Amino acid sequence: MHNSIWRQLSVSAIAITLGFLGAVSAYAAGDPEQLVTRAQTTFSNFKGDPEMRWIREHLRDAKAVMIAPEIKKAGLIVGASTGRAVLLARDRTSGEFSGPAFYRIASASVGFQAGFEESEVVMLIMTEKGLNALLSSQLKLGGDVSIAAGPVGAGAERSVTTDVVAFSRAKGLYGGVNLSGTAVTVNDEWNREYYGKSATPTDILVRRSVTNPDARRLLDRIAESAK
Repeated sequence: MHNSIWRQLSVSAIAITLGFLGAVSAYAAGDPEQLVTRAQTTFSNFKGDPEMRWIREHLRDAKAVMIAPEIKKAGLIVGASTGRAVLLARDRTSGEFSGPAFYRIASASVGFQAGFEESEVVMLIMTEKGLNALLSSQLKLGGDVSIAAGPVGAGAERSVTTDVVAFSRAKGLYGGVNLSGTAVTVNDEWNREYYGKSATPTDILVRRSVTNPDARRLLDRIAESAK
């Protein structure tokens, strides 16, 4: 009886929290153009951070980069987080970056918690498996692909063997959000809005059949940093 009531409360709390976060995230993100601009700022902040040496030293080996300028996390009886992200992929032949493709990020966690937190995240996709999984409509980090928190500061010399290496900050502190178990889904609506027609991540990142000149500054910034 008690377990049944707890499960009902947990499901209701998740729904309420995700609904609240969805409304906040939609308001904060604004539109695809704004997200791209904020992604450039987030990437520059991470790359320029003295503690993020691992990103600077391993970006040249990454197959792709995912940037989430703002992930909102809130807790009632349970916790949930949501945000929007862009993915930019490296061409296997030329080494140039293409994109962005737009995604949604969401997760839920069980256990009493309360509060509200904002994090910014940069993920390096280190394997073809990781990139191929992101080209599908949906995947789970830590399930469909392996993910690990990236080394910061003195730990930057440590090697990491995983599909995705994630770095996050919340209010200047590192490790602001746990991304294991997070669902990543393609944002078809924003991809269509940004490119003026329907486009899948494969169209954007592999076939390169659509482009948007507004992404040039972000692409150039990442390409320059990956040399």
